Amino acid sequence: MNVHAEDTSPQQSKGSLVIIGGALRVDNAVVWQRIVQQAGGKGAKIAVIPAAAGSPEKSGGFAVESLNQHGAQAFLIPLSVKHAQFKPQDIVNDPVWLDKLKDASGVFFTGGDQGRIVQALVKPDGSKTAMLEAIWALYQRGGVIAGSSAGAAIMSTTMFYDAKPVLPTLKLGVTDGKEIANGLGFIGPDVFIDQHLIIRGRFARMLPVMLKKNYKLGLGVDENTAMVVSNQGEVEVIGYKGAILFDLSQAKTDDTQKNFNVSNARISYLDRGDRYNLRSKTLTPSADKLQHKLNPAQAYNTDQRFYPDILANTVVTDLMFHLIDGKQERAIGLAFGMDAQPELGFEFSFSKVAESQGYYSNASGAESYTVHNLRLDIRPVSMNLPLYK
Repeated sequence: MNVHAEDTSPQQSKGSLVIIGGALRVDNAVVWQRIVQQAGGKGAKIAVIPAAAGSPEKSGGFAVESLNQHGAQAFLIPLSVKHAQFKPQDIVNDPVWLDKLKDASGVFFTGGDQGRIVQALVKPDGSKTAMLEAIWALYQRGGVIAGSSAGAAIMSTTMFYDAKPVLPTLKLGVTDGKEIANGLGFIGPDVFIDQHLIIRGRFARMLPVMLKKNYKLGLGVDENTAMVVSNQGEVEVIGYKGAILFDLSQAKTDDTQKNFNVSNARISYLDRGDRYNLRSKTLTPSADKLQHKLNPAQAYNTDQRFYPDILANTVVTDLMFHLIDGKQERAIGLAFGMDAQPELGFEFSFSKVAESQGYYSNASGAESYTVHNLRLDIRPVSMNLPLYK
C-alpha cells in the first residue's frame, strides 16, 4: 500500500465533499438529497463506485436506486476487485467510463473495505489511474465526492487500513502499511477522517494516527450522519447524529513514557445542523441552539459521574453532555480490556477550560447538545491482577 499522498486540497477545488459515517439508511432523505443537491440538483449525473463492497452489484445498485429516488441520474461503474465479470485495470482505462465521468457532476463511493478502493484506483507505483484522474478533475471543476464508511475513510491522506480494536490501537500504536495506509486525500493534508465513530466507541483510535502523522485536526462522523465540506473549509453536519472534532494544536505527549499518552487535546461534539470552519476554527451552532448557550452558573446536572468504560458505545458523548451542562468540572473515564495486557489501561480526563462552550436545544422533542473545546488528557494506568476477586 505505497500510495503517494495528494497535494491537491479543497482550497484548489471548486467541489464539495459529503462524508458519511456508514450505515446510511434508505430513509435518510436529508443526506441523499444533499448529495444530489451538491451535484447540481435534479438530473445530476452521479457515478456510483462500489469498489469497497463485498457484493458490488448489490451495494452499488442500492446506492444508484437511492440517489435516483431523490432526483439524480445515477449510474454504476462496475469497478471492484470482487467483481465476477470485470477486471479493475480494464475499467479504470475504459474510454466509455472515463467519458461518463467527464459528463458527471458527482461520485459516490459505497462502504466495505477502503483498501479495495485504493487498490482499484491507484497504480502499484502509487500514481493515479486514468479513472482517479477523472474523479479529481470532476471534483476540481465543482463536482461532489461522496462516500459512506469505507468511502469516508479514503477522504483523508491517511486512512485506517487493517485496524485493530480501539484499546489495542492505544496500547500497540499504528504502523504504515498495516493498521494505516495512504487514502485518496480529497479533504487535503490537514484533516484526518474516521467513521462509525460514536456508536462504536471509536473516538480514541483517531489519536494515535493523528499524533503519528502530525494531523492537528480530526473529524469522526457517526453512523447515518454526514459532514458536508465546502471548498472554503466549512463543515456542516446533517443526518441522524453528529461528529467528534479533535484539535491537537496545543496538545503534548510525554515521550519518556513508553505507553500512549496525550495532554491538552481539545475535543468537541458537533451536532446535526452545526457548522465548523476548518480554517478559522469557528463554530456556528444550529439555529435552534444559537439562542441557548449554556451558562455555567446555571448548570443543570448536579451529580458527580464516573465512567468505567469510556470506549463503550455512545459513552463519550454522554460524558460530554453531562459535563458541559453540570457543576462537575472534571469527569474521568477508564478503558481496560481482557487482552494480552489486561493490567494496562488508560485514564481519560475530560475537563472544562476557559474556552469550553455548550449549547442546548429540545426543539426536536429530544435533548440535544453541542459541545465545544473540552480539554482531554489521556494517561496510561495499571490495575492490580487479578482484576477482581
